[in-house]
Amino acid sequence: MNTVAVIGGSLAGLSAARSLRGQGYEGRLVVVGEEIHRPYDRPPLSKEFLKGTLPEEDLYLEAEDDELDAEWLLGTKATGLDLRDRSIRLSDGRDLAVDGVVVATGAAARHLPGGWGMTGVHVVRTLDDARALQDDLARGGRLVVVGGGFVGAEVASTARELGLDVTFVVSGPAPLSGALGPAMAATLAPLHADHGVRVLSGTGVQGVTGTPASVGVPARVQAVQLADGRSIPADIVVVGIGASPHTDWLLGSGVELDDGVRCWSDGTTNIPEVVAVGDCAAWYEPALGRHRRVEHWTGANERPATAVAALLSGGTAQLPPPKPPYFWSEQYGVRIQFAGHAARADSVTIEDGSEEDRSFVAVYRSAGQPVAVLGVNRAKLFTRWRKQLAAAAVGVGTA
Repeated sequence: MNTVAVIGGSLAGLSAARSLRGQGYEGRLVVVGEEIHRPYDRPPLSKEFLKGTLPEEDLYLEAEDDELDAEWLLGTKATGLDLRDRSIRLSDGRDLAVDGVVVATGAAARHLPGGWGMTGVHVVRTLDDARALQDDLARGGRLVVVGGGFVGAEVASTARELGLDVTFVVSGPAPLSGALGPAMAATLAPLHADHGVRVLSGTGVQGVTGTPASVGVPARVQAVQLADGRSIPADIVVVGIGASPHTDWLLGSGVELDDGVRCWSDGTTNIPEVVAVGDCAAWYEPALGRHRRVEHWTGANERPATAVAALLSGGTAQLPPPKPPYFWSEQYGVRIQFAGHAARADSVTIEDGSEEDRSFVAVYRSAGQPVAVLGVNRAKLFTRWRKQLAAAAVGVGTA
């Protein structure tokens, strides 16, 4: 390969570029990034950065010893892929000739009906998103957080620490129920109420309403309308209802798509010269027996090495299956760590510590075999269980 393009300039793209050089690729390396920013860390955007305890310069990921010899095309989007002439169309009108492609275009935050462009309604996906929300939170007022995932829970925790009045609207039975399962999510749900956050569970959201827009003045949010007919007053709304993969630019290219770029367990696609990593990539998960997007920092950091090895070898390299997904979160001073697949479990038990103290390790099992582990303020023991899960995953095999 003479030219490899990494499409996406965030963590997954940077990790792919590092892996290409680290695995001996010496050809032309081009990184195309839609944002104007150099690669930066996203997890702190809803925590330390939003709170103002982490300066912006500390978000950036490149190290002084990164010698990538790469061409960075920032503020530029890929708009199409033509496999016949092996070229990528760019938003600035150029065509980029390539021999190999790493797709790392990430995902875009979903919005609520009526909220697009309305002042006071935010998502937290990019640095610019976090800057805008930080400015709004500094004004104080009533915050409504919509969506029971990690972004929503972390923003609720951060905003409460900043002194805002916070209401947390969750469609499921409790915050984090999708990630942790209903039992453990219910165990951690009182964290919010204990810190003065009002949690409304089991209700959907129809949209947001606000002041009418006028010439030169956009509409400003005033309330969140719930599916059960209630209206929750809001000066600020944060929407954390998931993300859609950035794959529209691949439509018609021949690359197979299915809630992201459909990949095997090494990141390869149906096109030998194309691999995909990060939030836009639906890798085959042997433990689940299906394809699934993993939208977590660790996957974006680790999996590109596997995908790059597959790309450079033409798919002939014998590679281990991906490690079980891992993520962590910090809420109200409590560290929550999780590895594995909660959906596979038929039981979950506390192995050490206690729920009352909010310091425990819980193990999820399927037919008696561990398939996931949750650690709450028990980092050392959690790490031991996580290593066991990773070792067991190697025996699952690939597909």
